[in-house]
Amino acid sequence: MKHPLRRFALVAALMWPLALWAQQGQTVRIAFIDPLSGPSGDIGRNSLKSWQFMAERKNGAANPAGVRFVVAGFDNKGSPQESLNALKAAIDQGFRYIVQGNGSGAAAAISDAVTRHNARDPEHPVLYINYAAMDPALTNEKCSYWHFRIDADTGMKMQALTRFMAVQPALQKVFLLNQNYAHGQQVSRYFREAMAQQRPDVQVVGDELHPPFLGIDFTPFVQRIRDSGAQALVTGNWGADLRDMIQAMQRQGLTIPLYAYYPGLVGTPTALAESGVRLPVYQVAYNHSNQEGPIGELATAFRQRYGEDLTVYAAYDGIEMLAHAMAHVRSTEPARVAARLSGMIFRGFSGPVQLRADDHQLQKGIYISRWQKVDPRHPRSAEDTGYTFAPVQYFEGAGLTGPSRCQMQRP
Repeated sequence: MKHPLRRFALVAALMWPLALWAQQGQTVRIAFIDPLSGPSGDIGRNSLKSWQFMAERKNGAANPAGVRFVVAGFDNKGSPQESLNALKAAIDQGFRYIVQGNGSGAAAAISDAVTRHNARDPEHPVLYINYAAMDPALTNEKCSYWHFRIDADTGMKMQALTRFMAVQPALQKVFLLNQNYAHGQQVSRYFREAMAQQRPDVQVVGDELHPPFLGIDFTPFVQRIRDSGAQALVTGNWGADLRDMIQAMQRQGLTIPLYAYYPGLVGTPTALAESGVRLPVYQVAYNHSNQEGPIGELATAFRQRYGEDLTVYAAYDGIEMLAHAMAHVRSTEPARVAARLSGMIFRGFSGPVQLRADDHQLQKGIYISRWQKVDPRHPRSAEDTGYTFAPVQYFEGAGLTGPSRCQMQRP
């Protein structure tokens, strides 16, 4: 018997030609709010290109609603306050759809501000799509009807990672090193909780936080990791901090396995390639370098156009889900679209997925992938390095999520 999500996706595809209606030909403007300058600006710019590229490829006849998507960038400099300034500017300019992902602090500020705006001005509501901020509270204690997360949260990712690590009988000692803000703190917390359930005998022999994006020297951290006797390092670091940490490990010859959320983001594969595969690296993410199907073709086209890797595959899901919701309700109005998105099943880049109605958390599967040389089965090179992230295990999203604690206030 076919999986129910797949049956639903098939029916939706068959209905596509019937879906074009009043919204056909309309322009849907999306405000992208993330750092476009500063130490994490390279990540934000790559993410913006990803959303713009997907919008362009899925415009007009290429989507079931027949609408034209336009994505404009707003630089929040990585700051929650600047995010609020950018949000106000976007709303003042008539944007009704907001996209953001880099930073759970910024995400919480935007979600709260969007909710308050919609309560004050219900005739002109705004819908917020979170593509990467993973704080579980955003879909639990701080949940909002107007917030939709299309990445797996930290709890889901840690369930996948610890299940993968737990079956390694020789693993006894783990070191945690993370950025000192909400995301890094939660990587530490959720790893400890999940590993205690999976393998209570595994010891956390170090758990350190450092200030994010200040260009610190990671040499002392690497020495402490070595001295601890750790057999693995777990980190949620990203961007310049992850690259600097990897380069410090390479300089000091520390080659214990590294388990990380973001080794595929801009610049990190190039840094990893300096030591080939001497540093074993495992990525926990909703994607990997060698996804099959249409997204693989789009990744190749993105690389050809920009000279960068497509890493934000969530942009595919975001545009796809908006188009299908708009086609179903025959409107681009955020209130009607939000009502349809809540609980909706749609075909994402890796197959049918569902936005859980209880909390608007996408039930997203997680891959554990390994850094290795390209081979005939895994031919797509990360940043043209000759190396790639090859999948070694996949976990279904439904098996990673726990019960929702969201008390959602619906309009």
